[in-house]
Amino acid sequence: MKLICDGLELSDAVLKVIKATSTKTTNPILEGIKLSAVNDNLVLSATDLDLAIVKTIKAEVFIEGETVVPGRFFSEYIRKLTNEQIELSLDDTNKLNIKYTDSQGNLQCLNVMEFPDIKQLDNAEYFEIKSSDFENIINKTIFSVATDDSRPILKGCLLEIENKAIKAVALDGYRLAKIEKPLINNSANFAAIVPSRSLSEISKLLEETENNIKVLIQKNYLMAEINNTKIITRLLDGDFINYKQIIPTKFNTNVIINKIHLEDALERASILSRIDKNNLVKFTVSDKVMVLTGKSDIGDIKENITVALTGNDITVAFNARYFLEALRVISDEFIKLNFTTTVAPCIITNTESTSEYTYLILPVRLM
Repeated sequence: MKLICDGLELSDAVLKVIKATSTKTTNPILEGIKLSAVNDNLVLSATDLDLAIVKTIKAEVFIEGETVVPGRFFSEYIRKLTNEQIELSLDDTNKLNIKYTDSQGNLQCLNVMEFPDIKQLDNAEYFEIKSSDFENIINKTIFSVATDDSRPILKGCLLEIENKAIKAVALDGYRLAKIEKPLINNSANFAAIVPSRSLSEISKLLEETENNIKVLIQKNYLMAEINNTKIITRLLDGDFINYKQIIPTKFNTNVIINKIHLEDALERASILSRIDKNNLVKFTVSDKVMVLTGKSDIGDIKENITVALTGNDITVAFNARYFLEALRVISDEFIKLNFTTTVAPCIITNTESTSEYTYLILPVRLM
């Protein structure tokens, strides 16, 4: 193998694919990055067997070939060479020579035959969506996935594709996030549970494009390709929770409130409750005012916000972090808070009759 490529493009490619290398493995090959020189391209690949990232860049290829470099070392080295033209050449002892200006380095490589095959998706079902809509879907749900291993299926987002629309749902047992967006096209109606880590990497790539993207799903795998970068992920296997049974549809109290005013007041009211590490803030709604109260041993904070109330007065408490994480991804000026009882979840929607997003937050029982 022998080729010349741009240092900045190579560094960018390495930084993308290294996120798929394994950091907790006894198999060194899963810590490596595969380099494949073919035609006029250099293809970089990495996988931990659950997630794979493949990036293709332009290169002047003199001799085709492939090898696997130690990922962390190669990444650190190439990051220092972004202003250089880099020549990579592989000798008969599987040692990679890295030349730039008047300097060079040598790197002992791993056996390319040990590198696992990366799943190719052929004849897959698919959906096509605006990149901004898919990024929006991911960022407005992913914060609600579970982070512990007690219920592995909840460490992913459910994607439901039906009738040229996509719904994404995430929940962790304390809150739920659901958002719906239109699709440009889809081959069939289907569903998949995608690990949050994989969706996070896809979201980062979506920031770099305004094009529509096509997402392929086949059996237990999903693939998205954005700007010559492919992300292939293994899907989570199992039955997702029947989220439709969790979301209330009838309410005794409806509050319309300015989203920024609520977010700012909640930030201030939760300062003291964070000191006690319970993050508990009490919501009291009566007449045209919502009072947020945060307490600790050193004092209390009360925030008054003008609201439009329909229905019964209510006093209920929530973990402020769960509420704030939902508010931060909402862009509407006004939102609707829907309550049933002091022990039933609060539902956050927009103020219209239909809403593309729904956030559910369970209350904390007041003693």
